[in-house]
Amino acid sequence: MSVVKFEQTGTVGHLILCDPPENQLGRRWAEELRRAVHEASGVGIRALVVRAEGPNFGTGGAVAEWPGKDIHWFQTFIDEVNQAYRALEALRIPTIAAVRGNAIGGHFELALHCDLLIAADTAAFHAIEIQTGMVPLAGGLQRLAEHIGRSRTVELCFASEPLSGTRAGEIGLATCVVADAEVDAVAIRMAERLAAGPTLAYGAAQALLKAWSAGGVAGADSLQLDLSIRLFETNDAQQAFAALKEAQAAGGDNAEREALARIAFTGT
Repeated sequence: MSVVKFEQTGTVGHLILCDPPENQLGRRWAEELRRAVHEASGVGIRALVVRAEGPNFGTGGAVAEWPGKDIHWFQTFIDEVNQAYRALEALRIPTIAAVRGNAIGGHFELALHCDLLIAADTAAFHAIEIQTGMVPLAGGLQRLAEHIGRSRTVELCFASEPLSGTRAGEIGLATCVVADAEVDAVAIRMAERLAAGPTLAYGAAQALLKAWSAGGVAGADSLQLDLSIRLFETNDAQQAFAALKEAQAAGGDNAEREALARIAFTGT
């Protein structure tokens, strides 16, 4: 039985953590996550929801596997986790984490590798690693700082206190905060809306933001035209320009917005 699986509904993919109630992050989990991400990358989906079965998004590493293991075993395991997370982050489609219950350690980091985060108001995000004498090993520390700033990240990680879903929304970590029972439905609706949008433009925006993360505004500026100029030739852009031309000729306060809302983007 799988502990991570991929499913597809139309143009929306679902990467599902399916080993409740803990969804513990072990060697098998990392391997199946990587396979599921690669499956998602090859089937033409235009948005992806990362969600979990059971009450928790995930309670962190399968620590019972670790005592007595050689450091090289541990390094290989962590490298496999990072490969899976980077593959998810490299997808050129919108990715949405739907978090209920606990998101501890590596599962918190998994959510941070998604573009958008829908959180239950009762969710608990916990960067627990420093409390165990470690640091987040899958890029969570720096990604958290990118979301909420260095000072808040230091406070959160050094104190090792859980962050509620409600508070995650207040400080800008969560895109949207809803009741526990609504998390998956809200994430899926958002994915469906994004899947109907200009997929290639979303991908270019993701690439620009990654360039900004690595090299600041100057780094993103240096790549901006290379990453985006070919969008001008896409069907999505050309039909948008045509719709705007007609709307401008017709006039009216909301004509342009209404014209763009009627476009059926194809991701081509």
